[in-house]
Amino acid sequence: MTPPKPAIVLVEPQLGDNIGMVARAMANFGLSDLRLVTPRDGWPNERARATASKADHVIDAARVYDDLASAIADLNFVLATTARQRDGHKEVLGPVEACQRIGTLGEGGSRSGILFGRERWGLENEEIGQADAIVTFPVDPAFASLNIAQAVLLMAYELSRGRSAQTNFSAPEREPAQKQVLNAMFDWLEPALDQRGYFRTEQKKPKMMENLRAVLTRPGFSADEIAVLRGVFTALDRFRPRKTQSEGDDR
Repeated sequence: MTPPKPAIVLVEPQLGDNIGMVARAMANFGLSDLRLVTPRDGWPNERARATASKADHVIDAARVYDDLASAIADLNFVLATTARQRDGHKEVLGPVEACQRIGTLGEGGSRSGILFGRERWGLENEEIGQADAIVTFPVDPAFASLNIAQAVLLMAYELSRGRSAQTNFSAPEREPAQKQVLNAMFDWLEPALDQRGYFRTEQKKPKMMENLRAVLTRPGFSADEIAVLRGVFTALDRFRPRKTQSEGDDR
């Protein structure tokens, strides 16, 4: 079975021309799953088709989403591209290592995606928080900015040439959970923590939740492992310390 190819996810792209050049770069290396999160100028976009240089199959198949969570819900492993250092607990990969990771996961049937941010300022920290790892390029720090199409082209090229290393044996197959399973856990966990005063103040809540999401997404838990975690959290929620014999003795 041919491993699934990764999705290219553009978060709030601003120019149709850039979307078209991304589609062209994807077609150069056999990628076709283009996902757009609230493109600024709407969709479909004739400028995108014009600059795609006959990569019409990518443009025609492009899907539009209202939010990032919906765009990556069916994916098992997600990379976020960024040109600058971010706070948090995310693993940072170079493009070669990142594409090898995607290739290895793809051999097991996992679906991957690569996030690219807005032309002017890239991805927000909260959006990076929804990814499993960060990928950054070894560019000159004095001029680190890349056009979206250039960044997509670099990743697509590495994907086309990357091959995962073969070994005599491997660990048991463990498919990372889909993002919708992971998000469901956070939807359940956040109000439970809120009711118990975990966040301390409303001002600190977004950052604390962002850090918690980063810690719990880093290992790439499988759906079974997430079920185990939810079982543990639920058991702790129900736990009431038993009275000792002396505490229960009214004499």
